[in-house]
Amino acid sequence: MKMSHVAKLSKDAIGKLSHSQTQTYEYDFFRPCNSVNRAFVGSNFKSFQQNSTHNVVKIPLRLISTVASIFLRRSPAAQDREVIDHHEPRQHSTLTFRSSVTLHGLSNGKKSSLDDAATTSTSSDDENSLTQILLEWHNRTPPFDPKPTVGIQDFELLETLGTGTFGRVFLAKQKEPNTYYAIKVLKKAEIVRLKQVEHINSERQVLSQVNFPFIVQLCYTFQDNHSLYMVQEYVIGGELFRHLRKAGRFSSQTTQFYAAEIVLAIEYLHCKDIIYRDLKPENILLDTQGHIRITDFGFAKKIEDRTWTLCGTPEYLAPEIIQSKGHGKPVDWWALGILIFEMLAGYPPFYDDTHVGTYERILAGKVRCPRHFDSAAKDLVKSLLVVDRTRRLGNLRGGAQDIINHRFFRGTDWRGLLNKSVRAPLVPSHANEHDTSNFEKYPAEKQLHHPEGDPYRHLFTDF
Repeated sequence: MKMSHVAKLSKDAIGKLSHSQTQTYEYDFFRPCNSVNRAFVGSNFKSFQQNSTHNVVKIPLRLISTVASIFLRRSPAAQDREVIDHHEPRQHSTLTFRSSVTLHGLSNGKKSSLDDAATTSTSSDDENSLTQILLEWHNRTPPFDPKPTVGIQDFELLETLGTGTFGRVFLAKQKEPNTYYAIKVLKKAEIVRLKQVEHINSERQVLSQVNFPFIVQLCYTFQDNHSLYMVQEYVIGGELFRHLRKAGRFSSQTTQFYAAEIVLAIEYLHCKDIIYRDLKPENILLDTQGHIRITDFGFAKKIEDRTWTLCGTPEYLAPEIIQSKGHGKPVDWWALGILIFEMLAGYPPFYDDTHVGTYERILAGKVRCPRHFDSAAKDLVKSLLVVDRTRRLGNLRGGAQDIINHRFFRGTDWRGLLNKSVRAPLVPSHANEHDTSNFEKYPAEKQLHHPEGDPYRHLFTDF
């Protein structure tokens, strides 16, 4: 639930990459990871270093500079665009380009498999048929109210749940009825200054069109002269990241549970031709029963063809994003592999002290699993973390069905998960419906300023 930080893309920073063949540089348009929030990695990663004989494959700098050449191939105007670094503690970069080239494995204006299934019998002999499992949710009406009769005056803003460059997430109480929500308050002037109008409008559009048990619900949006407001359900259990940091690492059974719910949520989005592009434990919340809610759709996008947006968290970026090859749905399955590894190990597989080092490891594609990984976990992770996306699990002929059929998920009650009849391995404690003990503490914000004029309203007509 952390929100955006932004750094200016610098030509000087790109130029640094060609100055030496021996020294590794950190791009100055990415900020270093927050050491406090990454503390849970520390002990596990140090142990990994001490007990490992693995030698990191070093790629020539000319290959690493592929990242820089992404920008150098663009026009000077494109190089000077601002780059969003979205969410502490792990940062992001965004630079958008588009093409009409069709991506392998993506829908190109055709009906999804769920649309096709809707025209046939809904009975199936295969209880684990992903199409049939998700079918009942495909056309459910979202709870979103496009024309709310409420405004910020109808809410009392309470504690801060998350902060960022152009806003905060507040716990809020609606005065009538007495209901608690999480309200994302975004400053219009900052959104415009950081050139994030398209991303914010896209987030609202995507969330207003989805209705799924494992995706946070957007209830309504509105605006005033100063800010945009996104009113969402309050998910009381906090970030999966916080629980993972506390535990150090998860067991195979716990990881299987969370990974299974994530698979269902991601495939639901893919069936609607939406790519998420920001999967990581910081963006997964736990509800009162311990089931997941994927949140923060700032990088989500509805696509029919390739997209060239350089965005995401460095440790979770797919190779095709780094290499600017155009990307689509397979990037979410790559990120799933990273997340499964991190849940099991306590640190991501391509972790390095610098972002350039991280990109080296990603492009090399060498995954070394710790000794405690069982054979099923190793096979699943390595099948997802395939650099060649045409050979990546989830992007083969069987699609996501290949993932749920993998032996790592043997014994998983997929329908039970969707109905939430399966008990979660971790049930967050909470004293009442407005308890915030599962979230980090933040200093109070100064009183919101509401100017008389509104020069940006025309940019956010859907709010």
